[in-house]
Amino acid sequence: MKKSPNMFPKSFFTLLILFILSTAVYGGRVIVDQSSSDLVSDGVHGGGGRNSSSIGRERGVISLFAAPVEEACEQSYGFLPCTKTALGNVFLIIVYGYLMFSAATYLSSGSELLLEILGPGLIGGLFLPILGALPDAMLILVSGITGSAAEAQSQVSVGIGLLAGSTVMLLTVIWGTCCIVGKCDIENSTAVDLKDTKGLSLTGSGVTTDIWTSYAAMIMAISVLPFIVVQLPQLFHSNSGRHLAVLIALIISLSLLLSYCLYQVFQPWIQTRKLAYVKHKHVISGILKHLKKHALGRLFTDHGTPNIEVLEKLFNAIDENGDGHLSHSELRALVVGIRLEEINLEEDDAIAKVLKDFDTSCDDQLDLQEFIDGVEKWLYEARSSNGSSAQAGPNTINYIDDFHEETRREHSLLGEDQSDELVEGVENPRKVAIKAALLLLLGTIIAAVFADPLVDAVNNFSSATSIPSFFISFIALPLATNSSEAVSAIIFATRKKKRSASLTFSELYGAVTMNNLLCLSVFLAIVYSRGLVWNFSSEVLVILIVCIVMGILGSIRTTFPLWTCLIAFALYPFSLVLVYVLDYVFGWS
Repeated sequence: MKKSPNMFPKSFFTLLILFILSTAVYGGRVIVDQSSSDLVSDGVHGGGGRNSSSIGRERGVISLFAAPVEEACEQSYGFLPCTKTALGNVFLIIVYGYLMFSAATYLSSGSELLLEILGPGLIGGLFLPILGALPDAMLILVSGITGSAAEAQSQVSVGIGLLAGSTVMLLTVIWGTCCIVGKCDIENSTAVDLKDTKGLSLTGSGVTTDIWTSYAAMIMAISVLPFIVVQLPQLFHSNSGRHLAVLIALIISLSLLLSYCLYQVFQPWIQTRKLAYVKHKHVISGILKHLKKHALGRLFTDHGTPNIEVLEKLFNAIDENGDGHLSHSELRALVVGIRLEEINLEEDDAIAKVLKDFDTSCDDQLDLQEFIDGVEKWLYEARSSNGSSAQAGPNTINYIDDFHEETRREHSLLGEDQSDELVEGVENPRKVAIKAALLLLLGTIIAAVFADPLVDAVNNFSSATSIPSFFISFIALPLATNSSEAVSAIIFATRKKKRSASLTFSELYGAVTMNNLLCLSVFLAIVYSRGLVWNFSSEVLVILIVCIVMGILGSIRTTFPLWTCLIAFALYPFSLVLVYVLDYVFGWS
């Protein structure tokens, strides 16, 4: 079993640092609510009471973070530190951001341990994606659930900033970085595993993924549908249907979330079945190519019917003992030389596939008529898969080579169903399960407790600096909630293999899909239940552009040269500039 790092000393260190910092900031906070008439002069400073300079002398260095006398801030939960100054809130954002990063790390580590015990399916498809999006969902939830409706309307910009920032960061900065660190030499339109000799060639280096990664990109692009629905009233300049549009978008978002979770649950089974089908096609194409090579004539006549004479000669050549039947051992000669190692298939499994399709009498051997009927069925299947005409001509048999190449390409796109690493059994499942549960519980508690103070710190910093809270949450908060996921993806991409690249980009697309569905569902529920106004056209436009551009790019290609990184990286500053121009130049906000 792959050993997971011990997370408990880190958690103890995190809580210890939090306690020390909290007491320090709490001791240095100034909350002055009294009027000057309530204060008594000491004969030195006059009757104006204590001014900020005297407070500074009494409080020491910590007063650098103190708020002006006339301002006060509200403590989260009545005891966590707060401040109205810019520097103080930067400090708090760093502290609370680190705690959210820790929560994401604990959730990720606990999820991996749980996956080792229970495997994919319900856990890997439903439970883990939700846990991965939990820190973001918590921050979005607290950004609009507390305070009055007016305060919530002001604070939800933090939630939409986090939602947009997480999506854009994963699909631009992290996507491009994974492409660079995972690059291999591209030969014949495919990146060669572990071969990296072309440096930073924009066209000669890159990564290749499997077809399932393309499906993940398609699903991610589809997941933006609720954003489009909720924007329809603004698109038609209608104010009457905005609340209803939020409800419809919420229903669609929840439906897509359920559908996506079900797909994730059954996807391993679907992948296994699809891979088995492609392996079966590879056996068909290999055997047909073998028969074509050894046939003394064409397998089809000019009229498109099987050439019985040629098929009889082939049958007799394979029937070594001349008993009029092809046994299991004689069929082995038929599958030898079709390079089964390309698809990790044993000879016995290939023979079993032949018997399953040919042996209509179920006697575990083939007579001449079964052989002819089986070959005829396979020839028609090969022809139909290439879209060939039903009419056969002198050159019709050339499609067998095309069919063989097609099956090899399909298998390469699907990837392999077995891991490229040795996976050992879990030595102590009960101990690992307890550790996983504790990590998940700790991560959930930290995310739930410190999400609200982090949102307050962002809002207070925005007020102190006059920087819109959207830009703060867009840039800073995703670094806290997605850093663990991003670092894991980048490290995994450095293995420079097609399988690792496929898993890396699939995880990125999956994380964005959960942002677009789970986190958006939470956000829409807040807006609808609290009667808030949906006024985030520029932010939604940014999400749509980035998701659709990267979704289309990921769905139409399986090989990504390095020049595709330039598109990804350029979308990040483009997103920031676009929101600023639309909101503060054209007045969309």
